[in-house]
Amino acid sequence: MEEVGLTLTDRQVLSSYVELIPGLAEYLGSSYEIVLHSLDSYEHSVIAIVNGEHTGRRVGAPITDRALEMLERFSATGLSSETYFSTNRNGEPLKSTTIAIRGEGDRIIGLLCMNFYMNTPLNDILIGMIPNANDIIAPLQSDETFASSTDDMIASTLENVRAQVYRNSEIPSSAKNKAIVRFLRDKGIFRIKDSVPKVAELLGISKNTVYFHLRNIEE
Repeated sequence: MEEVGLTLTDRQVLSSYVELIPGLAEYLGSSYEIVLHSLDSYEHSVIAIVNGEHTGRRVGAPITDRALEMLERFSATGLSSETYFSTNRNGEPLKSTTIAIRGEGDRIIGLLCMNFYMNTPLNDILIGMIPNANDIIAPLQSDETFASSTDDMIASTLENVRAQVYRNSEIPSSAKNKAIVRFLRDKGIFRIKDSVPKVAELLGISKNTVYFHLRNIEE
């Protein structure tokens, strides 16, 4: 498969993946090497990499022979990913996955590769899965709501916020609803279409009162 001439749109697609990699690496942990290849240059295909110590690579490194082999299969079969086991240059085991990135005209323009370093001590893996003390004592407003609809999400979020506000004795009773509206605003709830009447209904107040609180908060 020949090198790919990238269009402006293709480069924008790859740039969006560059922004993805640090967050993905932070979530998965240091035992995962994450690599982004651009197919406009096989000689210097690596355009972003995190935890490259697992294979000894850095930005500017070339594409691998295995990646080239997979590109041929992807092109022939229409597949877009493959998971496999391999070893690094030191003979240490890796579990790897390669995912095709497609640009204009459904062409493969890049590859996102993740390599799990299998010699990572189990203790290190478990540490990355356990909340630290700050996470454990985080305030209620940091909780995440997983709902099946926006109405359910608004209702669940409001109940969590209301419980927090009503537990706070420093907030006067007359200011509870305003505090609830403030928390909901800070959580982005009012970005949702028709959220104001829904919140008003759940709080037992008018839409105008919710808008009044929002205007005061903005000011």
